[in-house]
Amino acid sequence: MAGRFVISITAADVGTRITTRRRDPAGFRDTVGVLESWADGVLKVRKRDGTLVEIPEESLVAARVVPAAPPRPGAS
Repeated sequence: MAGRFVISITAADVGTRITTRRRDPAGFRDTVGVLESWADGVLKVRKRDGTLVEIPEESLVAARVVPAAPPRPGAS
């Protein structure tokens, strides 16, 4: 059975943790993080390491809400 790409997020998901897959000249790129904003055709996703990734909406091929990240070992 072949998988299919689905975009199941909206601007209403700002503040939730998401995963995205987007087209890139070298192939595909994945980003997981908190959707901080979605305005003027650009999603801004904050990754776990604090990096802010800007993703043009037209490059998205798949996206969905995912559960909160598990705690890191040793974190209190």
